[in-house]
Amino acid sequence: MKSMKKSRIAELHRISYALRLKALEMIWHAKAGHASPAYSMCDILTVLYFEKMRLDPQAPDWEERDRFVLSKGHACATYYAALARRGFFPEDRLLAYRQLDSMLAGHPDAKSVPGVEVSTGSLGNGVSCALGMAMVAKRTEKSHRVYAIAGDGELQEGIVWEAAMAAGNYGLDNFTLIVDCNGLQSGGDVRDIMDIAPLADKFKSFKWCIHVIDGHNIEEICDAIDLAGKQEGKPHVILAKTVKGKGVSYMENRYEWHMKAPTDEEYAQAVGELERGMHLYDQE
Repeated sequence: MKSMKKSRIAELHRISYALRLKALEMIWHAKAGHASPAYSMCDILTVLYFEKMRLDPQAPDWEERDRFVLSKGHACATYYAALARRGFFPEDRLLAYRQLDSMLAGHPDAKSVPGVEVSTGSLGNGVSCALGMAMVAKRTEKSHRVYAIAGDGELQEGIVWEAAMAAGNYGLDNFTLIVDCNGLQSGGDVRDIMDIAPLADKFKSFKWCIHVIDGHNIEEICDAIDLAGKQEGKPHVILAKTVKGKGVSYMENRYEWHMKAPTDEEYAQAVGELERGMHLYDQE
């Protein structure tokens, strides 16, 4: 694939850490939320919203827009931050996250939040909703693409595999599913709770194209999305190897942080670590 400029990679990296910082502030202020599952997918979300998807924040219902579904809806803190930074609504609304009567609930609400295509939260349902969008687009000969992010623990839901079977059967090459493979879920290790391996073989058996990448490598994410847009006849799954809680040392690879708000001391430590992480590429 065409190599990206280092300056653009650095810029997208800084955006991803800015989204993590904003999500941290939101969760700390609300005293509740899902930071670590939001952090593991944040680099992927950044590439989609700030590099790859066709969008118009001033016209959220633009017919030719690409569609995105956050199937792991509990990880919405960085999703809200991305929508606000992209211009779908003012960033000053973010601190109302999880507050009474706020439009920014603990799971995305399509009726309340500009830019949200589908209300999600019941695990697995978002994948099937994205499948439906892709089927309609294919049958009506529309050119937009449909993207969804699901967690690896979420793939324990049977509805995901019904959608996978249908997508392969109908050759939905306009559909890209990105699996956030951080290896953990709310109760522990995915392998210990309900092992879903081997994922690549499962999707291959359902007639999908498979791409395995480092889910924190901006260039790999971009290349995989580009490749998915060029291969015809099959849906595409990107198995993104990620770190739950990426960017905050005490959250990384700790399932206890699946849903937990930091204390004031933990908040200050996380801010420092994320600010340092934001500038990782500044000297290159």
